[in-house]
Amino acid sequence: MSVPTTIEIRRIYGDKSRDPGSVRILVDRLWPRGISRKIASIDLWAKDWSPGEELRHFFHTHPDRFGEFANRYRRELLSRKRQILEEIRPYRGKHIVLLYAFANTRENNAAVLKDVLEAWLGEGETGASVH
Repeated sequence: MSVPTTIEIRRIYGDKSRDPGSVRILVDRLWPRGISRKIASIDLWAKDWSPGEELRHFFHTHPDRFGEFANRYRRELLSRKRQILEEIRPYRGKHIVLLYAFANTRENNAAVLKDVLEAWLGEGETGASVH
């Protein structure tokens, strides 16, 4: 029986601690302002897991349209599923912390990505499919 992967999200501003055994993945396309690489203490900067430039711009100009953003982002992620699963493979069975910079702690790209990754990683363990 394999150890399940656990995923949480944290805003990089104010989160400078490193939990023992956790994997810290920055999931923003741009490096967060004012955060040094040493303080960030990341294991992977997954720029390609973040929304594309056009979608990132859409969300920053229309934060009130999170549902539309989330649906479009899920489609983007689906087009990169194989690549993302390959990149996350070394971290399966670990505690993954997805780090993001956006000020809204509930409606952000990391929250969408967390849901998608949990579904994808769960497929291999349960045989369920993702729609």
